[in-house]
Amino acid sequence: MLTHNVAAPSSLCPILSNDWHFHVSDQLIFPHNLNPNLFWRASRKIKGCRLKASFWESIRSGILKNNTTQIVEPPSTLEEEEEPLPDEFVLVEKSQPDGEIEQIIFSSGGDVDVYELQALCDKVGWPRRPLSKLAAALKNSYMVAVLHSVKKLPGSEGNEQKRLIGMARATSDHAFNATIWDVLVDPSYQGQGLGKAMVEKMIRTLLQRDIGNITLFADSQVVEFYRNLGFEPDPEGIKGMFWYPRY
Repeated sequence: MLTHNVAAPSSLCPILSNDWHFHVSDQLIFPHNLNPNLFWRASRKIKGCRLKASFWESIRSGILKNNTTQIVEPPSTLEEEEEPLPDEFVLVEKSQPDGEIEQIIFSSGGDVDVYELQALCDKVGWPRRPLSKLAAALKNSYMVAVLHSVKKLPGSEGNEQKRLIGMARATSDHAFNATIWDVLVDPSYQGQGLGKAMVEKMIRTLLQRDIGNITLFADSQVVEFYRNLGFEPDPEGIKGMFWYPRY
């Protein structure tokens, strides 16, 4: 059992850490209920993980035991967006000796080419999935974040090379919970902190939407990577449950 508090990630900057790896996820990480100071906690394991008691308290909030009085919250005075706003910015910029400039661009809210995504999955050794189901998964995600490499030579406007090098997505009930899925980065770009930056940005976006219970799946090889991002395996022994048909 592992439980601890981790401060929210620092803001993104061009100088990134190099302590991450990514593999196909097979273990579930549940978070703790987050506080306004942008602390988060989570957990992982294929046999399951879950949230602390405070999570269940948040689920039960508004329900009084042995009380039939209905609790009605006043309407919010703030206009709320149904989906996270699209975002795009240059995460890293590198210059080559021949003058070529490469930018690593983070973006969310845009369309993802499923053929490019399938090619990226092939590179990291993930099993192929039907393109129609892959497209449906992207369409029904609450948030899809991608990393693109854009290479161009000075004076060659309009003749740039752009390719997908990373992706992660999240599903959500738009209120309490979100789960991060399919975190992957092109092997030739791993070890540069790009995956860490992408996940941190997704977490901050979810927190800004007041979604504090954040979970994910993780291979055993990358537990420490996610632990360093504030996720926690099996907090207080809380377990996730997987349904298997019984024959």
